[in-house]
Amino acid sequence: MKRVICLTGGIGSGKTTVSNFFKEAGIPVYIADERAKTVMDKPDIISAVQQLFDENVILDNKLLNRQKIRELVFVNSELLGKLNAVVHPAVALDFENWLKQQTDAVFVIKESAILFESHTEKNCDEIILVTAPVDIRIERVMNRDGVNRENVQNIMINQMDDREKQKNCQYIIENIDKNKTKLEVKKIINNILTKNK
Repeated sequence: MKRVICLTGGIGSGKTTVSNFFKEAGIPVYIADERAKTVMDKPDIISAVQQLFDENVILDNKLLNRQKIRELVFVNSELLGKLNAVVHPAVALDFENWLKQQTDAVFVIKESAILFESHTEKNCDEIILVTAPVDIRIERVMNRDGVNRENVQNIMINQMDDREKQKNCQYIIENIDKNKTKLEVKKIINNILTKNK
């Protein structure tokens, strides 16, 4: 059975940087957020999501208005829960299909920003947490997405605190210095491969 190593971390922690280091090392990486976008473009999912909202969340090109949905759900946790109940099972199925295709890999990385929040950590063999100081994370997101501090903080409120996550993680990468982060990734790969021998 192929090992599934889950990678998580709050917004702005640098999960993409870490995922890219795994990819460079030849490890297959499944990015749940990216795949969720593809899944949400399917007509049946678009229809199911629209039914959750009182106002129209479908754009002229018949795709979901993700920006509008994001704004609506981040101030309404009940609505966020309903949205997740539609999207998460569809993404889980997409991951299972993807995993079957990774025939040559000893292990894969599954990157998920909301691993604990979506209660999917039980499906992981081991978990890597990417962390960084809150101020650095806020700056990164403001620069990356062109949003203000309050916007980033609202997203952080909906994410579990790193100290809570750490209790259930086998590896923790503090992602401040890219070179140190790359070395940490190499150590983790060696550790996992050694266990698999």
